[in-house]
Amino acid sequence: MKKHGILNSDIARVLATLGHTDCIVIGDCGLPIPDHVERIDLALRIGEPRFFDVLDEVLKDMQVERAVFATEALDQNEAVMSRATTMAGDGIEIAYVAHDELKRLSHSARAVIRTGEATPYANVVLYAGVIF
Repeated sequence: MKKHGILNSDIARVLATLGHTDCIVIGDCGLPIPDHVERIDLALRIGEPRFFDVLDEVLKDMQVERAVFATEALDQNEAVMSRATTMAGDGIEIAYVAHDELKRLSHSARAVIRTGEATPYANVVLYAGVIF
């Protein structure tokens, strides 16, 4: 469920159509995207746009109930885990699954937003909540 405007029209359209428990994925440039899932490819070159830039903009517009990260990021991407801690402090439920399970979760996503990020395990599944 959308909060307000966002710059990228494809992202805005997807967020506007999300219902409670629908999900989107924000991924690094190496995350495989299932053929049947909408791809919003923002990658310009390696490193641009950064995962956190895209995540921060989406969080401004999307009511997030739950975020799922790969457990591998706990050991291999401290910056992602730091951001997960911040999100938990903002009242978002945080879960961790094996990276292979995260890739399986992407099959039920309304869209995958591909960033230019090239650091390991910079991926998240965001589940829509409701604004009460």
